[in-house]
Amino acid sequence: MKGVGYLQDLLTSIFERSGTTAHGPGDSRSMADLCQALLSERGEVSGHLLAGAALDRFDALDEAGQLAFFELLNDVYDLDAQTLAGAAEAYGRDPSLKHFSHLLKTAEPRRQELLRRLNSAPGATARLVKMRERLLTLLREHPGFGRTDLDMRHLFASWFNRGFLVMRHIDWQSPASLLEKIIAYEAVHAIDDWDDLRRRMQPPDRRCFAFFHPAMPDEPLIFVEVALVDEPPTSIQQVLADDRKPIDPAKAKTAVFYSISNCQKGLKGVSFGNFLIKQVAGDLAEEMPHLKNFITLSPVPGLMRWIDQRTDGEISPEEAAEAPEMAARALLQQVRDGKATELDNAQEKTMLGQVADYFCNGKRNDGFPVDPVARFHLGNGASLDRIIFGADRSGKGLAQSASVMVNYRYELAEIEKRHQAYVSQGVVHTSKTVAGLLPTIKRSRARKSSSEQGSDTVAETGKH
Repeated sequence: MKGVGYLQDLLTSIFERSGTTAHGPGDSRSMADLCQALLSERGEVSGHLLAGAALDRFDALDEAGQLAFFELLNDVYDLDAQTLAGAAEAYGRDPSLKHFSHLLKTAEPRRQELLRRLNSAPGATARLVKMRERLLTLLREHPGFGRTDLDMRHLFASWFNRGFLVMRHIDWQSPASLLEKIIAYEAVHAIDDWDDLRRRMQPPDRRCFAFFHPAMPDEPLIFVEVALVDEPPTSIQQVLADDRKPIDPAKAKTAVFYSISNCQKGLKGVSFGNFLIKQVAGDLAEEMPHLKNFITLSPVPGLMRWIDQRTDGEISPEEAAEAPEMAARALLQQVRDGKATELDNAQEKTMLGQVADYFCNGKRNDGFPVDPVARFHLGNGASLDRIIFGADRSGKGLAQSASVMVNYRYELAEIEKRHQAYVSQGVVHTSKTVAGLLPTIKRSRARKSSSEQGSDTVAETGKH
């Protein structure tokens, strides 16, 4: 097609103006030419060399050159809609193997094959993950690149399939280079220094587990930190206290997953956390049969944003007096802003009722909970077990959730059933304690579960 040829010539000139020349052994071709040659190459060895040269070239491109490369992927190596329509029509007339094979070939954008061939170079998988990280930064200004992003995510979901992942236990004896990455990648509760890391890794009642991929053996994909405790903690400060006295793991009754961090921005949307928590819980249950409870101590990152969206600035005393719901929102704002540090029992109950409403009735347009951490754990098959006021007094905790944190409970025998109910119906499983916090008018939206669901209540707040 004439238009595509012109676009490719234009992109080639942009690559050349971006200040890059030959990369790889004596190869001075443009980035566009390297990609075209890679798609045309049939030899395995030469294909590896071309792939490596193309990846080297991408890394050396300036911003304009990288933008041009993504335009090349997105537009030149896109689907050929006319050819696809013809292939679909032919298959509709005659569903033969020949027509089916042709339809499959034309239904896949050529950029998918290019990315697969780029991945043949040594160390290419990690470099392609970094490439997508760069692409993600461009999506807001270039939403059309979403087609290329969808293809990359599709390929990564296959390449990083659970069957390829390896779980490793990380402790204080792990290589320093790996421990440095744990410090850098911790995204929930920042690790201040090596002493802070030692307090999380060295004691016998602390655990850390991570998923790795054989193509990226030195790069954790995701990791979870676990505290083995006798009684569930009431705050994250209690878990991370400098002067905490470790306990004998043999006396622990509860495993608390208090931090889970994704490490690779380029793998956004490729889920590992659900597999990691379930495997860690299963392995710990096998190793330590005396453990009875598997819970999280989780942040509530969307709470105050949700509250503020439902109010017009700070709530006045007059507005708070008009309705319990407004009073609860005012209390949350006052705690966040440092104007209320202690609440009496009635105030705390009022406030926590509003938080319970947030979890059970605060929904996105797709009918799933507003809170991203809730979507993650409930989607994994956990239940919302407890809402804890004052559990995170850090600046971040106050700003995000007015110090509120929650426990999600993982009951291994119930995980699959709850996962299916959540995915298919948007069912939010809660404990009776959480359901009891809901304002009376909204409590009718919850019903007691059947006897096989134990002490849980199922909040009937499914997808709309």
